Amino acid sequence: MPTLSVVTPSFNQGRFIGRTIDSVLSQGVDLEYVIMDGGSCDETADVARAYEGRLLFVSERDKGQTDALNKGIAVTSGEIIGWLNSDDVYYPGALRAVLDHFAAHPECDVLYGQADHIDEHDAFIEEYPVEPFDLTALEERCIICQPALFFRRRVVGRFGLPDVNLRYCMDYEFWLRLGLAGARFHHLPVKLAGSRFYPDTKTLGQRLPVHTEINRMLADTLGRVPDRWLCNWAHTLLRDTMGFDPARRYTTALIAAAALGASLRWNRTIPASLWRTVKSWL
Repeated sequence: MPTLSVVTPSFNQGRFIGRTIDSVLSQGVDLEYVIMDGGSCDETADVARAYEGRLLFVSERDKGQTDALNKGIAVTSGEIIGWLNSDDVYYPGALRAVLDHFAAHPECDVLYGQADHIDEHDAFIEEYPVEPFDLTALEERCIICQPALFFRRRVVGRFGLPDVNLRYCMDYEFWLRLGLAGARFHHLPVKLAGSRFYPDTKTLGQRLPVHTEINRMLADTLGRVPDRWLCNWAHTLLRDTMGFDPARRYTTALIAAAALGASLRWNRTIPASLWRTVKSWL
């Protein structure tokens, strides 16, 4: 059975981190667990102290979530690495299923499973739209739920760590980089994790910066931004930052114009496929 390390980057998530820790330590498997905290000023350290001897808790200033994750990876030794943020949870039996799959499939570099969106009180919201691995699909949409993904340490040695320059889409860029480089992804049709979904998350609270960073990352990684992401950015711009009602016809025209402008901004051209899409809207 391969060895396992789980890394939790953390900052001021004291109201959730106890549930995160319990979900890791209750798995019934041997593991190395490290929490890399960015110097939280809430109850995080007090919560972690109750688990002394069962995990490593390091609290120091860092350069953000990705930097904390990378520092955690550097101080662990497990062959398999799990990345669980301080407000997410593993489901019972998840880590056993992951270890069994890696043991049975030594060729597998990256393994990911199904997941749910859960609210602040752990209640189910919806299933995360996970799909079997397909690189073309991954370029068009994020088909992988971050807390439900695990990778071998050899992946880091071959392809590098997540990019510390990214604040929002470091996980998406990492998956794309691995896929484009030929890493072997396996999909496990088992629910492994709950991804916290509430107004204070970066994804919900800062939609336009998130989509802007994704488009910039895609332009750098793929050399282009797919039409779907351009349209997502345009919808977000008009709906969230300008307050326009997407149901109104004039708003549709503005979104179409914004999508075309986004293509010029990131792709330096407007492909025929995008022209057809905005024409269908109108």
